Amino acid sequence: MNAILLTIDRFHTAVGKAAGWCIMLLTLAMSYEVFVRYFLRSPTEWAFDASYILYGTLFMLAGPYTLARNAHVRGDFLYREWSPRRQAAVDLTLYVLFFFPGIIALAYAGYKFAAFSWMIKEHSSNSPNGPPLYHFKSLIPIVGVMMIVQGLAECARCVMCLRDGVWPQRLHDVEETERLILEQAQSGALAPQASQTKDPA
Repeated sequence: MNAILLTIDRFHTAVGKAAGWCIMLLTLAMSYEVFVRYFLRSPTEWAFDASYILYGTLFMLAGPYTLARNAHVRGDFLYREWSPRRQAAVDLTLYVLFFFPGIIALAYAGYKFAAFSWMIKEHSSNSPNGPPLYHFKSLIPIVGVMMIVQGLAECARCVMCLRDGVWPQRLHDVEETERLILEQAQSGALAPQASQTKDPA
């Protein structure tokens, strides 16, 4: 079961890291806009659309990534003092009562929103030649489904913790362990070489 959960984590982590490139594109687009607007007196027609499309893409795709990394904001000053079973019980309750109703509503409404945008082949009205928006709006239901899948993975972790009394390993725990093992193996391989080259005198 934990292997399946880690696979879900890896997928959403990879998507989140890929979305991080939107920051670079957004920075370049805004820097170019500032240059041509204030130095060349020739502002672009697409900069505003690019800004909210890139930022919106980054913001939405960061949701499943952040949930996979267990990095969403919570009241840690209380939470960290609880036992793992109590943490899992509270998390599971909050997922059922608040997370899933909100995310399912987002996915459902987002699907209708995106379907209408595709039907009318919606373009931005912020400029005469505004870019198409239906691709961008399709991210809403897609991200909704991704959040539901990651939420189910988190609920499975809660159930496992309630059963075992300890939280199952998360992806960053596994990555940290692998790094430590590699460092230990490397230092162990270097130690005999160092002892062999040591001057006996």
